[in-house]
Amino acid sequence: MKYIKDYRDGDRVFDIYLIKQRQSAVTKNGKQYENVMLQDKTGTLDAKIWEPNSAGIGEFDALDYVEIYGEVTNFQGALQVNVKRTRLCQEGEYNPADYLPVSTKNIDEMYQELSQIIRSLDNSYLRRLMEAIFIEDQAFAKAFRTSSAAKAVHHGFVGGLLEHTLSVVKLCEYYCKTYPMLKRDLLLSAAMCHDIGKTKELSLFPENDYTDDGQLLGHIIIGSEMVGEKIRDIDGFPKALAAQLKHCIISHHGELEYGSPKKPAILEAVALNFADNTDAKMQTFTEILSQTADTGWLGYNRFFESNLRVSKVDF
Repeated sequence: MKYIKDYRDGDRVFDIYLIKQRQSAVTKNGKQYENVMLQDKTGTLDAKIWEPNSAGIGEFDALDYVEIYGEVTNFQGALQVNVKRTRLCQEGEYNPADYLPVSTKNIDEMYQELSQIIRSLDNSYLRRLMEAIFIEDQAFAKAFRTSSAAKAVHHGFVGGLLEHTLSVVKLCEYYCKTYPMLKRDLLLSAAMCHDIGKTKELSLFPENDYTDDGQLLGHIIIGSEMVGEKIRDIDGFPKALAAQLKHCIISHHGELEYGSPKKPAILEAVALNFADNTDAKMQTFTEILSQTADTGWLGYNRFFESNLRVSKVDF
């Protein structure tokens, strides 16, 4: 099959894709059409069905696997598919592994590395808490290994939550070596737990969409509650330590307008906010660059609030 990342303006499409989304819409002239999002393991691609009632358009829903015939066009700087015909495919015609975006890093090795960091914690309460969450709770561990870190923007793939978390932990480890006043065990524990609520905020692939709890509470509140539940099972867990750990979690977005109920008030919370923001932005920019063949200016990006450019290496 031809993967989405390889399409260019003018290419013809004739292959099977997962339908991530399908939504009816109406043009300014009152004409009905369909917005469709195609997905494979390399990404997503917007598509339009301008004649949804034509003979060539078969019945299908979101999360179906559908054979798509059409043409790739460039609309306002973004590629999309003008769909001419569709056919609902049956099990056996496709390999689901071709349609789920997966981390390029080894998930088992990443989880083993995270487990080693847990064993390196000196504080017995924090080490016991991390073991209860990441090692003993097998249902959570399975979800954590396969969850994405976001519906979009960054690390939106199977294993993305684990990859993002490990990167944040490593950045925090660097901070601890550079700024000795940081409490290593508190910061690394907070880094490991800062996004665990995403295992309940987002459904697993292929949906990878917000759950009811995700919409109503969000991963910050959910994660803080998950940590609190495990703490209550550990006799004698210091109240002050529990409060500081949960503070790091609920303040890790840094600003109230970014969803944090509190702004960072301790040094470890400040460090976690910077590490989380660094990895999110570096991964986002990396994904943008991986999806373009351009070598100059890429246009305005709302996440960065800037006109982005591919940097030159031939100075």
